[in-house]
Amino acid sequence: MKLVTASIHNEQFIGVIYGDKIIDLKKAEKDIFELTSFPKSLVDCVSLGDKFVQNVKQIVDKIAGKEGAESYLYPIEDVKLHSPIPRPAKNVFCVGKNYREHAIEMGSEEDVPKHVMLFSKAPTTVIGHEDEIDPHLHLTKELDYEGELAVIIGKKGKQISETEAMDYVFGYTIVNDITARNIQAQHKQFLLGKSLDTSCPIGPYIVHKSAIENPYDLTITTKVNDEVRQNGNTKDMIFTIEHIISTISQGTILEPGDIIATGTPAGVGKGFNPPKFLQPGDLVEIEIEKIGILRNQIMNP
Repeated sequence: MKLVTASIHNEQFIGVIYGDKIIDLKKAEKDIFELTSFPKSLVDCVSLGDKFVQNVKQIVDKIAGKEGAESYLYPIEDVKLHSPIPRPAKNVFCVGKNYREHAIEMGSEEDVPKHVMLFSKAPTTVIGHEDEIDPHLHLTKELDYEGELAVIIGKKGKQISETEAMDYVFGYTIVNDITARNIQAQHKQFLLGKSLDTSCPIGPYIVHKSAIENPYDLTITTKVNDEVRQNGNTKDMIFTIEHIISTISQGTILEPGDIIATGTPAGVGKGFNPPKFLQPGDLVEIEIEKIGILRNQIMNP
């Protein structure tokens, strides 16, 4: 089940991928069941948990061959996909150096962390699939990419144990943790270098966890202008999703719609000699197995 926040004819809606089309869930529910129970935002839908998922499944099951379904069944190419969560309620949680080889390419063996390393990106950084990334040329010549698996939290919790942590996961998506390396280095703490406007592309979908049996065997590939830069696998994470969720939640409440980016594998631009930083016009594509492709171009000012 791939869920989206999308718009058509400037009208935003919550939808689900159906083959090469997208179902407008609210319109479909009204036609099929003569009621409208879906909230307006995907975050509010996620907070309904299994009830929301079951309602979506019922609609998908009944739409095949349904007369008049074309009024709420749109070809994907006609639809604008936004970030599934266009404006997170709080900062995006991010895990740093969660892949050994990436930690080494950013420094040395001594940089491989012994504890979860966390930072965040401001909600204003978030953009969607095929939105343009501002290069901020007045601030940086060292703009970098980081392809990451992200976890979407499905229910409220605090002091969550590792054994219970996956019960709090609703699904998964892709994050590109765009980073201004010079600002990151200058400020030591990562917030400014990670929080430039448009520096957090997310999407194109939230894939419900039922569609991903094992999140620790997913290939992550990042291409820049069709050149493969990152080719990793989530099996190489240092800290598990369960451990990350448990660590964050010990003193911080996690809520439905919270986003946790789980770290990036080796192959970022800074890791090359000489570095391969992003330039205006570059096309960045991040593909994660069983989720999809997140595609964004660096804006030509």
